[in-house]
Amino acid sequence: MEENGTALDIRAINEKIERESAFIDLLTMEMNKVIVGQKHMVERLLIGLLGQGHILLEGVPGLAKTLAINTLSQAVHGSFSRIQFTPDLLPADVIGTMIYNIKANEFSIKKGPIFANFVLADEINRAPAKVQSALLEAMQEKQVTIGDTTFKLDKPFLVLATQNPIEQEGTYPLPEAQVDRFMLKTVIDYPKMDEERLVIRQNLKGSYEKVNPVVTVDQILKAQEAVREVYMDEKIEKYILDIVFATRNPEKYKLESLKPLIGFGASPRGSINLANAAKCYAFIKRRGYVIPEDVRAVVHDVLRHRIGVTYEAEAENITSVDIINKIVNEIEVP
Repeated sequence: MEENGTALDIRAINEKIERESAFIDLLTMEMNKVIVGQKHMVERLLIGLLGQGHILLEGVPGLAKTLAINTLSQAVHGSFSRIQFTPDLLPADVIGTMIYNIKANEFSIKKGPIFANFVLADEINRAPAKVQSALLEAMQEKQVTIGDTTFKLDKPFLVLATQNPIEQEGTYPLPEAQVDRFMLKTVIDYPKMDEERLVIRQNLKGSYEKVNPVVTVDQILKAQEAVREVYMDEKIEKYILDIVFATRNPEKYKLESLKPLIGFGASPRGSINLANAAKCYAFIKRRGYVIPEDVRAVVHDVLRHRIGVTYEAEAENITSVDIINKIVNEIEVP
């Protein structure tokens, strides 16, 4: 904080963000009616929604990935669609197609399931490259072309893609360039024992609580704008850049031991998304400014899929997460 002017500005931003982010508690409470535990996943969903990014979720089957995004769409009063990816899926099954109408003697356009606020791309690694790229293009451009007509996709637009980490048969792993388009890659783990006890009880009772729409789509769009105003100090920017540059040139940060383990470092998309996710995290915590803890909270999910590990690292069972941990522990916190 330099002069009083800046301090006053930050205070004003902080008050504004506190007002604008009031719905976060409502939204979280509503989701917690149905989703037991999985706080990390729910937070990441909100970061994706506020940061206008998309999320790749990895976890074994049955961890409420589908349920989570469905619940979110109900709480936000948005439209939801689910695409189950299979090896015989075609791009038209995702984005839509032209249909010939005999009576009218003309083609009409039938829109695909991508036209929704919340799209669940279930088991994205089961579909061939053509389908994956059709989805990823829509994610990137936020628009779809069917025939000669281009359609803008609804706002907000959040794709939650899931992939199953265990089965490799009949899967088409996403290429690095495609994975890079996801703002976050979140790995979900099994629930704790007391949480799972609750899950069993809820299920056996057979009655889930009804999720009420507590937030409008307009409120989300306003919040997406407000996130941009969250204050980020130059020191925090430098911290983000140091982390990302350490994935490319570890030797410049006294991390020579990482050089043979990293195949390639994070792209500029990594820096942009790390800054964006840190702002979203601050917003969720109802703060108008970013602190180093915000960066540390999201760094694994933002960079996990953006660092390529070498065969050497794989031989030593070292993952991109281990590399991130080493970097974050070494780089000076502002």
